[in-house]
Amino acid sequence: MAIAMRVNYTDVLRDGTLKNFYVNGEKMGYQFDIRLSYYRGHFLSVIDELTLKVDGREVKEEDIIFCLHGKEFGVNQLKGATSEFWGIKEPATIRVFQKDGLETGNHEVDFHMIFRSPYMPISETEFMPIDSSECKIMDIK
Repeated sequence: MAIAMRVNYTDVLRDGTLKNFYVNGEKMGYQFDIRLSYYRGHFLSVIDELTLKVDGREVKEEDIIFCLHGKEFGVNQLKGATSEFWGIKEPATIRVFQKDGLETGNHEVDFHMIFRSPYMPISETEFMPIDSSECKIMDIK
């Protein structure tokens, strides 16, 4: 892969959105909102890499759910989401299944996402990779 282009139009990790989530009253994990740091929206199918570390621990891919427009996608389903358009002003939610969620306080969230720009070819078979990643300390109350 070529070196990824980075365009910082907005913070990827949305402050004030880290929180635990519950199912039937039981804490099942945590979630936070992200935005696409780019000047135009894209279909979810162009996301090539999506990984997450929280407090230095890597989150397993199967524990990550990408939520947009009231729909939920596993990381391995994003490539097939050819009709789901993510606008630049729309937050998406990353939900992580983790028994008992996160403790109250500060947590280092290291979100990594690379997508390809389908209108910027760099060869006959490759397109410009765009880095829409961010690492920051987020607070859960």
